[in-house]
Amino acid sequence: MRLPWFTALVNGPSMVPTLRHGDRILVRRTGTARPGDVVVGCFRSRPDLLVVKRVARADADGWWLAGDNPFGSDDSSTYGTADVIGRVTFRWWPQPVRLRRTPA
Repeated sequence: MRLPWFTALVNGPSMVPTLRHGDRILVRRTGTARPGDVVVGCFRSRPDLLVVKRVARADADGWWLAGDNPFGSDDSSTYGTADVIGRVTFRWWPQPVRLRRTPA
């Protein structure tokens, strides 16, 4: 049985300024998302790589994910369609912050 929540560690600058390298996040498992949500996902072309990105749009058979940092992000423009594993709801370290969807 898998728990509905898990924690993750942000690695790299792709989500700056929303999240930074070293932030710890709380993720709710779900396969659904809406544009503007910050999610943990997996690119189909790189199934071994888990990423933290923002949902840009729904694709025909998955999700198009993008980083918030245009200068330091490999996202769907590089790897293609992704599957959502969970939605990031909260950054609990170093300073607790609830993450909210940005307007599309």
